Amino acid sequence: MQAPTTDPSTTPPAVDLDELGDWMHSLLERLFPICRSLTGPGNRETLQILSETVPLTVDEVPSGSKVFDWTVPDEWRPRSAEIIGPDGKIYASFAANNLHLIGYSEPVDAELDLEDLLPRIRSLPDEPDLIPYVTSYYNRDWGFAMTDRERRSLPPGRYRVKIDADLSPGSLSIGEALLPGASDREVLISTYICHPSMANDNLSGVVVAAALYRLIASLKKRHWTYRFVWLPETVGAIAWLWQHKDQVIGRTHAGIVFSCVGDDGPLNWKSSRRGNTEMDRIAETVLSQMSPDNIVAPFSPAKGSDERQYCSPGFNLPIGLLTRSVPGRFREYHTSGDTPSYVTAGGLAGTLAAAFSMVRGLEANAVRWKRVDPFCEPMLSQHGLYHTTSIRKEPGYDVRTDPLVALRWVLNYCDGAHSLLDVAEISGVSISALGDAAVRAGAAGILQPHP
Repeated sequence: MQAPTTDPSTTPPAVDLDELGDWMHSLLERLFPICRSLTGPGNRETLQILSETVPLTVDEVPSGSKVFDWTVPDEWRPRSAEIIGPDGKIYASFAANNLHLIGYSEPVDAELDLEDLLPRIRSLPDEPDLIPYVTSYYNRDWGFAMTDRERRSLPPGRYRVKIDADLSPGSLSIGEALLPGASDREVLISTYICHPSMANDNLSGVVVAAALYRLIASLKKRHWTYRFVWLPETVGAIAWLWQHKDQVIGRTHAGIVFSCVGDDGPLNWKSSRRGNTEMDRIAETVLSQMSPDNIVAPFSPAKGSDERQYCSPGFNLPIGLLTRSVPGRFREYHTSGDTPSYVTAGGLAGTLAAAFSMVRGLEANAVRWKRVDPFCEPMLSQHGLYHTTSIRKEPGYDVRTDPLVALRWVLNYCDGAHSLLDVAEISGVSISALGDAAVRAGAAGILQPHP
């Protein structure tokens, strides 16, 4: 599976997306054991590993900072946790699986009878072999999670509970990287780093964003500036918006939030609150051309990720959410079943291909073209744009990416009134193929940029 490349000034060198899929999956496996949360050393370790690939700057927002209606919480530093049974057997060991400890649990060293301990152990009766992901971010408490099968098998007696953790003032970590373009208008790429050992939610988003940075960085020319952020979900996005509240509306041209993008489910685009923005239209075009199973849905504040913050009425940014299996709608969601084996290299590569196609669509649509001589088709061969012999198409031929088909569409519709996105929607041809065709025709003197 090769990334489409035609014009070296606007596209990257040939990229093997299958190879990038393997690279993303390997990075995901490396990040998987780390215990992340809203704050703490796990987030910084994650950002440090990402900085080996992406030149990150890390901003620390102090605990207690007021960000709109929210307050940045104290920093949580878990080290160990376990339940010791009456026979000395260890249950719910944090070292064995960090999901066993409820997020933001306070330190404790106590003895309890089983009947007093059970209310502090969460499980999923409908999924008896999965450990649920449970948090208590904003309510000081402590607790454990385990499979329902194990919880129901706990023997009666006296238990010792030990949690070694700190909850004290610290900071919330935000990683950021910028790829400047000709325009200071920005495309925001956002994903979250606050979940512990779960692969699809959301290490998949973390690694796809890192790979997308690499692809966009390889473009020799960029019209838009690209800003990438890796931050804790909700309060992290809110803190970032608070920091940039005076600039973000004026500078944001488009954006994507990544969440749960690594499995083999269909791609889903949740549109921005505005609906029908340039990015919404490009996403719909790209996803529909990739597969009829892909889905485009209207904006909803009821579910989702940080697009809810970026699309809050005070900001109303042109940013949508890209997912595969929608969060909350796949069995492994927020459980110990969300392991690296649930995520596939192909799923990651397919998401990356879609996201990069959307970026290339934004780049292509940044220029509006117009025919120099609008009368009849030019003789393409004398401009070096047509082969001198013809033969029937090979099996597997795809008209949507045929350079000649794309060229004929832009030569007809690039009249100064239609954008390349308009042409893509009319023709069904890939917008990146149309962009490549327009650049070639421009270099041949047949098209020219139109103000």
